[in-house]
Amino acid sequence: MTQYTALLDANVLYPAPIRDLLLQLAAMDIFRGKWTADIHREWIEALLRNEPHRDRAKLERTRDLMDLATRDCLVTGYESLIPSLTLPDPDDRHVLAAAIVGRCDCIVTQNLRDFPAAALAPFGIETQHPDEFLLNQMNLAPGAFLSAVRKVRLRLKKNPLTAAEYLSNLTRAGLVGTAADLQAYEDLI
Repeated sequence: MTQYTALLDANVLYPAPIRDLLLQLAAMDIFRGKWTADIHREWIEALLRNEPHRDRAKLERTRDLMDLATRDCLVTGYESLIPSLTLPDPDDRHVLAAAIVGRCDCIVTQNLRDFPAAALAPFGIETQHPDEFLLNQMNLAPGAFLSAVRKVRLRLKKNPLTAAEYLSNLTRAGLVGTAADLQAYEDLI
């Protein structure tokens, strides 16, 4: 099992293509994935706000399955640390507090500017965009990474996708570099 630990921010759990791939990698112990009940609430509420037709019970089931599939994923006991932290957006302090308490190496987020390096450096934490994070994971364990991608793609039973369609999905989700690098392995995924 890897010891590299990443806290997944709500904005990378919100889009299903990113969430599914990150979760598969975490479930396979490619990295240790962490999050909190507050992060769950944040991505679920944002999804319901932007797509009111969504079924809350199904999203909560997804949340529960995420927690079951990923060992030791929920960070607790970070709340008392929040007031002592300073970030450009005070609403993001809970994410940094959870990363500190969860002993995370990085925060995977699409909001890099909300987590300046100077604020995170004292805690030995960095930020990575999900595309950068996934490219790093692919470079570290290419075989396992390709296996994870294939599992995620083949799980799409309701709306099955060819490998090319799946890569287009990743590109639309903002994983441009990851999708581009995976094109060389299209017949394996």
